Amino acid sequence: MNRELEISLLQELKGLKENGLLFLDDGVQFSPVARYLSAERFERESDRIFRSLPLIAAHASELPEKGCFLTRQLGGLPVLLTRDRSGTVHAFVNVCRHRGARLVGDEKGCRHSFSCPYHAWTWNSSGELRGVPHEKPGFPDLDRDAFALKRLPATERFGLVWMVTDPDARPDFDAFLDPIAEDLVWVGMDRLRIAASDTFTLSANWKLLVEGGLEAYHFKVAHKETIGPHFVDNLSSYEMLGSHIRSILPRTSIAAMPAVGEEGWSIRDHANVLYSVFPSSQFLLMQDHVAWVKLHPLSAGRTEVQVTTLAPASAITDRQTDHWHRNHKITSLTLAEDFALNEAVQSGLESGANTALTFGRYEGALHRFNEEIEKYLV
Repeated sequence: MNRELEISLLQELKGLKENGLLFLDDGVQFSPVARYLSAERFERESDRIFRSLPLIAAHASELPEKGCFLTRQLGGLPVLLTRDRSGTVHAFVNVCRHRGARLVGDEKGCRHSFSCPYHAWTWNSSGELRGVPHEKPGFPDLDRDAFALKRLPATERFGLVWMVTDPDARPDFDAFLDPIAEDLVWVGMDRLRIAASDTFTLSANWKLLVEGGLEAYHFKVAHKETIGPHFVDNLSSYEMLGSHIRSILPRTSIAAMPAVGEEGWSIRDHANVLYSVFPSSQFLLMQDHVAWVKLHPLSAGRTEVQVTTLAPASAITDRQTDHWHRNHKITSLTLAEDFALNEAVQSGLESGANTALTFGRYEGALHRFNEEIEKYLV
């Protein structure tokens, strides 16, 4: 985000606030309840979105050195992420190519070789088969290249590790990321590190969780005792960046911004900036840190949610530990209010009382998010 755009976004919201106006789309929209309940639809979403599009597998700092590895469950697959001896990040299916055992059981660590716990076939961090006990008598003329770890498309960009869980996919990472690339550079994700993180499992469809962050209509009601008093009532703007969304959520301090001297304005001083990175990650930029909400859909009605606080690497010190944990607790408390409502909505949809959710003109980002999903399901 360049300075011209930063000032323009603040001018737009300040003008709306001063004139008692809202950021409005053209009309009311409706989202069929079946989108959130259908097991058949969930399978199509899993296949055409979560197994086909780039997902954020990790923050790059989670693989800080050559030889570091992580294991994940993504898109229904067990995944092994490694950083090889040259510093390149790789993604593999975390399965032994001999008899199909889980290759690596540890969640994370550092080593350059991975030996299967069943028969000790061994691979290096680049996925090459390097050791087979009793190879000559048991597997004469073994083509080791044919038994390399099953590779998944992956790339490291903007301080994040992106991957696709279909090993046969040929993703165009450039086309997917270019619309949001300038903003991700501006965020400076590569200069951040993980300060705290929690994981929850919720009884709610993953789309409800994304939608909950795309409007400010609920702030003064759902968050009246937490963040509500600090934000302008029902005022936010959004812009589509390819399939991704940038939302601006102004704080009440926007009213006090001077009418002149715009060159001194800072959007992070007077608004939260939310990047909804399609399909399932949201980065909420606050004044000095970022809250990252990453969703892992489990079924039509269940979602694993990871909430992570990212802070500048230079600020994550022993002296600052309590500070970041307090910030993380505040974020988690606010999100817990949303999550409880999301679960209540899921239960309400299952009652059959409604056939569709209704999105008002100031909830247009929710409709546009669902439009992006529909593009991949046709």
